[in-house]
Amino acid sequence: MDTRCVNFGLARIILVILISLVMLPGSKAAAAAIQSPMAAAAIGGCPVFPVDNIWNTPVDTLPVHPNSAQYIAAVGMNGHLHPDFGSGTWDGGPIGIPFNIVPGNTGKVNITFTWPGESDAGPYPIPSNPLIEYGSDHHLLVIDQDACKLYELYNVTAPQDSQSWKADAGAIFDLHSNTLRPAGWTSADAAGLPMTPGLVRYDEVLAGHIDHALRFTVINSKTGYIWPARHNAPSGATADSPVMGLRFRLKASFDISHYSTQSQVILKALKKYGMIVADNGSSWCISGAPDERWDNNDLGSLKNIAGSNFEVVDESSLTITANSAQALNLPIKPRVWIPMVIK
Repeated sequence: MDTRCVNFGLARIILVILISLVMLPGSKAAAAAIQSPMAAAAIGGCPVFPVDNIWNTPVDTLPVHPNSAQYIAAVGMNGHLHPDFGSGTWDGGPIGIPFNIVPGNTGKVNITFTWPGESDAGPYPIPSNPLIEYGSDHHLLVIDQDACKLYELYNVTAPQDSQSWKADAGAIFDLHSNTLRPAGWTSADAAGLPMTPGLVRYDEVLAGHIDHALRFTVINSKTGYIWPARHNAPSGATADSPVMGLRFRLKASFDISHYSTQSQVILKALKKYGMIVADNGSSWCISGAPDERWDNNDLGSLKNIAGSNFEVVDESSLTITANSAQALNLPIKPRVWIPMVIK
């Protein structure tokens, strides 16, 4: 930075007055500066929900939950973080949860649901030879990049005739909206939340930052859910087991300096945005999309991070209304740039 003394004179006075007028509270410029401190994560040219959505809201300054220690112990203090994504294959299939990006003119099909009462009827746009999660859950995630709508299906059965699709549950989300699913409804995930915004994607790591919370699973969860979750799936619970929607974060004190650039991007996100309990499964498993550019050996270094390095945060102060994922963001002071007039 140039620290030489400069003389602004009359030009500076006029400039300061103009900027002060433009940035008056209530002005469009001030509102834009306060409401849009950063862009929301994007896929296929679509935002992954508004910037003030709870998925996109930092939690690094929120207080620790009073029951944090009990929750951590229940999930597994001596357990370890596990990135459930990577390159290549494992047990015969890609590692991670893939997603499909399709144009708006993609043909839509009707789905026969096991749980139609908690599923969005559709129809759903499904491309030919779609990417479907390999393994037991068979998730199918599709983003209509023209309408900016997200379609997610759980336990998909691909038909022989390309028409008679079946799935246990399905959910449709408007990526421009903060609207949550009806209370008590599941989605393609047990918590009734969208899955796609919680995935780690390689292009984010390549960009050097992940600007959203991650999705993760716990060994057991108890009855009940908290905002922003909409559904519960109790399994093997104890009194201290977490509920769906609970937010965890990596402790600020955890030293990440010796990790690679790839891993540091993920760990910084875990400190700033944390991760949300989304389903039952192996504890501490964070989800991501498969990509041949992942360095699996490097991702393996994350498995050294113990459950004791995490804490649970109390994000109740961010709730505006129970039926919206919009989060109460702390005011951000707009940056005012005053060019220097060099005499």
